[in-house]
Amino acid sequence: MTALPAELPALPDWTTPVIAPSLVVAPGRPFMPVYADDDWSLTPLIANPGAKRVCIDWSHFPDSFREEMRLAAWMMINTALPASVLVGHPAWHPRLGPNGIYDTVRRWNRFAHWLTGQGLSTLAACTADTFTAYAAHRARRPEVVRDDASRELVALTRLWAFDAASAAPAGVPMPPWQQYGIDDYLPAAPAVGGGENSREAIPEATMGPLLIWALRMVDDFAGDILTAQQDARRLTERAEHTAGTRESMARLARYLDQLVERGAPVPARRLKGEYQVSATYIAAQAGCALRQVSNHLRSERREGFRDYVRRHPGPCPLPTPVTGTVDGRPWAAALDFTEIPQLMRHLSTACFIVVAYLTGMRPGEVMALENGCCPEPNPPGRHLIYGRVFKGVLDQDGNHLSAGQPREVPWVAITPVVTAIRVLERIAPDGLLFDTAAHAIPRGRAATGRTIGFEAMRHRIEDFTAFASELALRLDRPQETVCADPHGAIGTARFRRTLAWHIARRPGGLVALAVQYGHLRTTMSAGYAARGRDGIHELLDIETARATADTLTTLHDDLTQGVGISGPAARRAIHAAAQAPTFTGSIRTHRQARDILGNPALTVYDNPRAFLMCVYNRDRALCHRLDITDAPRLDRCQPSCANIARTDQHADQLRQHAQALEKQAASEALPDPLADRLARRAEHLLGLADRHEHDCIALQEPPS
Repeated sequence: MTALPAELPALPDWTTPVIAPSLVVAPGRPFMPVYADDDWSLTPLIANPGAKRVCIDWSHFPDSFREEMRLAAWMMINTALPASVLVGHPAWHPRLGPNGIYDTVRRWNRFAHWLTGQGLSTLAACTADTFTAYAAHRARRPEVVRDDASRELVALTRLWAFDAASAAPAGVPMPPWQQYGIDDYLPAAPAVGGGENSREAIPEATMGPLLIWALRMVDDFAGDILTAQQDARRLTERAEHTAGTRESMARLARYLDQLVERGAPVPARRLKGEYQVSATYIAAQAGCALRQVSNHLRSERREGFRDYVRRHPGPCPLPTPVTGTVDGRPWAAALDFTEIPQLMRHLSTACFIVVAYLTGMRPGEVMALENGCCPEPNPPGRHLIYGRVFKGVLDQDGNHLSAGQPREVPWVAITPVVTAIRVLERIAPDGLLFDTAAHAIPRGRAATGRTIGFEAMRHRIEDFTAFASELALRLDRPQETVCADPHGAIGTARFRRTLAWHIARRPGGLVALAVQYGHLRTTMSAGYAARGRDGIHELLDIETARATADTLTTLHDDLTQGVGISGPAARRAIHAAAQAPTFTGSIRTHRQARDILGNPALTVYDNPRAFLMCVYNRDRALCHRLDITDAPRLDRCQPSCANIARTDQHADQLRQHAQALEKQAASEALPDPLADRLARRAEHLLGLADRHEHDCIALQEPPS
């Protein structure tokens, strides 16, 4: 039997703590459940401020299996998996984290309900055939994939192991897959794997406007919103601390009567589809106690006034000056007292988007950032972010450390990220930047040491996209509305993959209106993020390799159809395209990416913004000056570079763009110098297209 911690008995009674005190890692004094409780909170095992809090609910278990599984769960929480069970399973952890424990017990519950349906009422009644039948039952379900089915069977192995290790075993037999291997009990393996590299990147039409508005919130609107929040807090404190007297009641009546006499709107807020008086705002304006407003409106003689409010609702403007602009136009006419909580919510969401997207951090790493994580460099130089990493952090026994550990090498922060962190430091001046207390409504509570949950942040991001689109329409910028993502909700975990996708594929695209991706890639690769634990450089390599493979495959198909190619690097491009058929299948691992990126004969990058392809050779590249890198700077393509190649499609794009420029130049509303410049640019592009037609070569005649 595996030894229990000294603080707990070998066999628990109803008052025994669920979790041994030596295992508690949560900050503060978390609630500690006892064995008899129906709800076993696992919060004491969680030190990660952004991790989800989970709770085992025993009331959902069948009565006949509840106590047998309760004892096995108590053993799993407080003891390590016996060493004999770990033999042959190097990836298994002796101890599960709280989410792993919760998931395992949830799977036991499903097994218990299935056993009840089979007419069994005790775990001792199970046989090897019972386990085989259950494995087949789960494997046949269409929603169950191989990985999930594997976790289901591993959970039952743990049930057997911890039951056998307890002081009062129920007699669970060994599952057959523990002896014969698990493969024969699982559904067929999928064609491709899952995980981070299988997530879809957020499309440009969604990510571009989303980032633009997030940056505007942080750079241009944050000062107004934070000042307005202080003004709103002063109004609230005035209303809450004003003593109710006869004089203040008279002031209130006079204030409201004057509004009605003038036919003026009454400060109100929209709640559940109806306009209601903003009592706090009116109390502050009239100089009365908050309760006096409520009492005044409840009086029967004021029924007519409530009808008046419904017919004449008005804003609650704050005295805050609006200084933020969009192309010289104020982003809001005035800031409303009732809108401040939502604006603060949008501001913190914008900060999360900026930090998560422009650093490549995982959501949990962003949520764990603390006040002071990005100090001012001394001497002046790059800003660095000091944070914690959680993925893959294990103790000496191979178990996951809930608290994570400080990142070995700090993240590099570009200017927009530093600005977002400074805004967050104003919102949350103590402790975690995303502490729930600092971002809750109402504010002012002490820090909790816990952050906004991932599910809550997902909802906040969806709300922010709607707000950004509404603001774009209000400011007559329909081109900057955030398009719906065809892959579903944006979530929190796709920003990292999307950043790598855009750096690798769209260095001059729509999103680059806000950030120079070439600079961002150089910053990330310049020694910090590249060397740190789990840096984004591997994801960048995978996305760059995928882009290269896609470019070569498209070029191969075009050349076989008779498409012409020209330029000083045309021969090298043809040679590279000949190897495209070897790239069938998806590139999912860093090793596969290195095999492609490490082959100098395959370094072909499409650059539609410059109407060309780069067949990259470091010694011939003109996009680099003093910087040392193994990737081209597609935002610096030079027309005289020896690495350029063009196809017929690029030539067609040159002509189309030239025609658009000629049309602009012909406009009478355009100043002559600008018209001449556009005309010269159009002439230059047409010259490049003509040169392509003169110099291009084709591998075969185009199909008739």
